[in-house]
Amino acid sequence: MSAAFGKCFDPSGARYGIPTYPWKFAPDDDQFATRRQLRARGLRPGGQPIAAQVMRINRRAGNVRVAYLYRLDLAKPVRPMTSRKWGALALAMLARRTCPKCRITYSYCLPRSLGMCVLCAYPDPHGSDRQGAC
Repeated sequence: MSAAFGKCFDPSGARYGIPTYPWKFAPDDDQFATRRQLRARGLRPGGQPIAAQVMRINRRAGNVRVAYLYRLDLAKPVRPMTSRKWGALALAMLARRTCPKCRITYSYCLPRSLGMCVLCAYPDPHGSDRQGAC
């Protein structure tokens, strides 16, 4: 058994306070699931405490990555979207597609690194007629 495996294997919860398993060694008996796995099944944690964790140590960087596991029998169904939530989401997406400088709405989300559309961020210093420049 490797040292990294030994640091991550604590099924009794004596070291970390909750049962801890190495990456890809969590129990397979449909008892635990991550948030993403719950969402794929149409469920949410619903305020329950963390039941276990899966831990992975990056040997190169030395940092630890943790995925929290929740019990499937205590999970609740996902709340349905209301018309007000759909409207708020539509307005938020419209704001992400509208340039704050020229107020043009594009069919894609503008890059957050620029804060505006590409044409406003990098204006053409020679004018827009560049057909003869080669």
